[in-house]
Amino acid sequence: MPVLLPPALERSLDVLRCPTCRTRRLHPDRGSLRCPAGHTFDIARHGYVGLLTGNRATSGDDAPMVQARDRFLAAGRYTPIRQAVALLAANSAPRRGTVVDVGCGTGYYLAGVLDRLPGARGLGLDTSVRALRLAARAHERAAAATWDVFRPFPMADEVADVVLDVFAPRNPAEFCRVLHPAGRLIVVRPTGRHLAELRGRVPAMVTVDPTKEQRLHRALDPCFEAVVTERVEYSMALMGSEALDLVGMTPSARHLSRAELDDGGLLPDRVTVSVLVTAYTPR
Repeated sequence: MPVLLPPALERSLDVLRCPTCRTRRLHPDRGSLRCPAGHTFDIARHGYVGLLTGNRATSGDDAPMVQARDRFLAAGRYTPIRQAVALLAANSAPRRGTVVDVGCGTGYYLAGVLDRLPGARGLGLDTSVRALRLAARAHERAAAATWDVFRPFPMADEVADVVLDVFAPRNPAEFCRVLHPAGRLIVVRPTGRHLAELRGRVPAMVTVDPTKEQRLHRALDPCFEAVVTERVEYSMALMGSEALDLVGMTPSARHLSRAELDDGGLLPDRVTVSVLVTAYTPR
């Protein structure tokens, strides 16, 4: 029996374009999306559409990482970050706008923005099908699709009112192309203080490049101008297995096992959360 077209995905069809043709629109066809040239993309039973073609990206979160991320975020430990993102988006977008979350993961931040914009619709893009299974159900107005941030996005020009990039890779040229001239790009990235206590105890943890800010601004400056930057910083107690999940939801999890962390007594019971949230406008 064909998979039904999810309502959120149906609402986003006008912004999507065939990733093979690049210009043709997609239409539902018996559990798939199809362009007039016949290129077909399956809609998974979990609700997301598979738009990636050719060689698949391998950097997406695997099942244990997604499960750890979902548990940790559900506990509300990053709620202040989510609120800061949602507030900047709400101040930037029309209430019936389009929000695109690139590298959306489980859809946690996209759902927070849509809660603040009652008439808006969302589209989450990610390489991880495990994460997209959750993202497709994160919010009734959020659609989800597999995509690689480093490829040209399967979207029409100037269709997004807000583009979110939260702890995700960036593609400034594509951000600029799909963003409406009056839209906003919102970027979240860690400072050098972020999870410093954890990185100090777990040598395999990915470090924060001290030149990260300079590289970010060099990459975005040709297309974007920073409008406002907010620092979200607070001390966070870690309860039960939250420290394990905090490590497990990062790329560092590929180099460590939960048994190693449990047995080694490495994990702190309190860490510093420190990120920068910037809203940019197209030049």
